[in-house]
Amino acid sequence: KELQHFFENNPVPEYVTFSGSGEPTLNSQIGEVLRFIKKIQPSLPVAVLTNGTLLSIDGVRKELLQADLVLPSLDAATEDAFRRINRPAPELNIDNYIDGLIKFRKEYSGKIWLEVLFIPGFNDDPENLKALKSAIQRINPDKVQLNTLDRPGVLDDLHPASISWLKNVALEWGLPNVELIAAPASRKKIQAYRKDTETAILETIYRRPCTSEDISDILGMHIHEVNKYLDVLEAEGKIDTKRRERGVFYQVKR
Repeated sequence: KELQHFFENNPVPEYVTFSGSGEPTLNSQIGEVLRFIKKIQPSLPVAVLTNGTLLSIDGVRKELLQADLVLPSLDAATEDAFRRINRPAPELNIDNYIDGLIKFRKEYSGKIWLEVLFIPGFNDDPENLKALKSAIQRINPDKVQLNTLDRPGVLDDLHPASISWLKNVALEWGLPNVELIAAPASRKKIQAYRKDTETAILETIYRRPCTSEDISDILGMHIHEVNKYLDVLEAEGKIDTKRRERGVFYQVKR
């Protein structure tokens, strides 16, 4: 009903994207929603952001075959790094995870953009870099996007990798179609970026420092949408961060 109302009252968007606070493939009705979109908007491309762990299940892969673009994550290719970074459920393991991605690539005719998030001290050592390159070659995605932290991590020992280091990894791997995720400030160029939303966030944290979750609750925005604006504001030097007991707080730079 929400989609029907949106399409009847708004211009057709560039994409419909499945993401959210949680894993989209955990929704048992994702295939039904995909089919609905394709029925009422056949030419509208659909993207699915997924952590990829459930692609080892035949039924999940089958439901996603209708999507035009799938963006799975692969942050590690060794069991130790997989557990340290992703903290998966006990029954999940890295071999099944990678095998699911390989099977999906063979069955799926759409585009696959694989995102690799680097965290120094967790998955940037030679062993993990070699294992990741091997896994990527076996998966054979259309694009590999190298990424790192945009803002302070939840834990004190989490820090972003440098852009120069990411560029070196791309060069050393020598794989085709490897790119670095665009700098946050460039997101202002996209059509969906709203100046009034940026202003509302700045006014909110001007009154008192807030976490991204606080801003989401106060403004009624999705947490991912909030983070998009915080990335831009931090890159432009308009806000500061401060770690407190409850998490990372954002405040207007005085």
